Order: sequence, then structure tokens, then C-alpha cells
Amino acid sequence: MENLNHIPVLLNEVIAGLNIKEDGLYVDCTMGGAGHSSEILKRLSNKGHLYCFDQDSYAVKRGEERLKAINNNYDIFQTNFVNIKKELEDKNVSSVDGILYDLGVSSFQFDDGSRGFSYNFDARLDMRMNQDQSLTAYDVVNTYPYDRLKKIFYEYGEEKFSNNIAKLIVSERNKKPIETTFELVEVIKRAIPAYARRQGGHPAKKVFQALRIEVNDELRVFEDSLQDALMMLNPGGRIVVISFHSLEDRICKKTFKEKTEIKTLRGLPIKESEITKEFQLVNKKVIQATDSELDTNNRAHSAKLRIIEKL
Repeated sequence: MENLNHIPVLLNEVIAGLNIKEDGLYVDCTMGGAGHSSEILKRLSNKGHLYCFDQDSYAVKRGEERLKAINNNYDIFQTNFVNIKKELEDKNVSSVDGILYDLGVSSFQFDDGSRGFSYNFDARLDMRMNQDQSLTAYDVVNTYPYDRLKKIFYEYGEEKFSNNIAKLIVSERNKKPIETTFELVEVIKRAIPAYARRQGGHPAKKVFQALRIEVNDELRVFEDSLQDALMMLNPGGRIVVISFHSLEDRICKKTFKEKTEIKTLRGLPIKESEITKEFQLVNKKVIQATDSELDTNNRAHSAKLRIIEKL
């Protein structure tokens, strides 16, 4: 299980990026163990408030323990952050000063072998962030047709042997269902050529990522939520996004670019003073972990942080 003293990824950069006002309203869309949330909450006065989202009941319990030890200026919503606009409107909150997304899987979800997120533990194929939903990784692996499996592995996992892996999965599940993480790992290993298995980390990494994204509909959910979040920012408010793989980062980068680029009709004379921008990038270049953080926090290796501000 996750250590409650664990330092969350890019903590200093997140806090600086949010530019917290003590009387502001802030949202942590991905509370997890409340590592980032607790540091935001510490910086708020009684006039400020923090709204936290997490669909995982275990995360809600752990986060609540941590936050209530600081103060009571928070609400926790046990729901997917795609519902940010609706849930906050139900609390009569239409605009906020800062929103954080720390995407991907919480470390305690990975570390709890029974959840089926990790290829390092043998467990039933699950991978649900919300354990009340019906679709699991078992369902995807054992019921999706070959074409759909191949597409998921290629698009969500960027797995170049997606064809071989999808074929072998279909062949094996016709004999008996593929029920556990280790059973799936063995199928993946057999489907990948020996030379490729010796390169680039664990052979099941990309397929497990792809399955997790499919089970939790992660990319669509992030894209939809981010559009709502941008509309909810107060002037001077900021959105901070930490992503862990290129697909999430691509959505963030593209969305931020669309919001900050000035589109003009070619050939029309427009003075810079006549252009009003609604958003600006706080960091032109993506922010990544320092060497000292990488020494102590392995999860920070693939983390990329982007920040946008409403003008």
C-alpha cells in the first residue's frame, strides 16, 4: 500500500504552478492519497476551499484521513473528474482559481496487487479505477474481437506487435478464458519475438497500459473534463496537468495550443495591441522532474507538467 508520507510527483512545481491565493477556490481532479491536495489545503485560509475528485473508494478513504488532519475547508466527490462541472455547479460553484490533474494510476492502485493494474503481481484481470463499474480488463481480453484488441494495443499502447498479441489472445481464449495478469503476461511474451523481449523494459508494459486506458476510458474522459475546466477558470486562474504517457500529453498540448494561439486571416493588417488573448501558457517548455527528485521518486521519470493561465 501507498505510504502516506510519500512525496507526490513534481510537488514543488505543482504548488508554484497553481499560484495559490489563500482565499481561492481550487480543484484536485485526481486526489489519490491526497499528496498534492494536502499541500494545497495547507495554503488556504477559512475563505478558501478545496474540491477533490476520485472515483476510487479506497482513495477517498485515504485522502479524507489526510485532509481532515489539516482543516475542514474541503469537499470530496467520489466520482470521475469528467463530472467536474456538474458536481461543482450542484455546490453553486461556477468558477474556480486553479485545477490540478495528476493523470494515470495512483501508486497505491499499482501497489495493491489484487487490483490487477500491475504485471508484477498475479491477480484477476481487473484494472477498474471505479470498482462499481462493470467493464473490467477480463471482459476486454476475453470478449473484444481481434480487430478491436489490435486497435487498442496499437493506439493506446503504441505496441508495434499488437497484431501478434491480439491474434494469440484470441487463439488462447478459445481454449480457455485468460483470467489473471500472469496468464496474460505469458501470452504477450509468446507473441513478441525474442529479440524484442530483450529490449525496452517489461514486454507487457504497453499492453497493460492500453487495457487500463480502455477499461477506464481515460483519454476521452480527460479531453472532455479539460474543456469544462478551461471554461470554469477565473481570470488569473490556472490549470496544471501532469501526464505520464504521450497520448495524455498530446491531448493536453493540443488543447492548450488551441486556446493560446492567435488565429488571424492571412493578409489582414492587425496590430498586436488589437489582439486579445483569453489564455496564455505559463511554461513554454514542458516541465520535468529534477535529477534530485528522480533519485528519490521513480514514478517521476515519465512525468510531464504543463500549465495554462486564463487572462
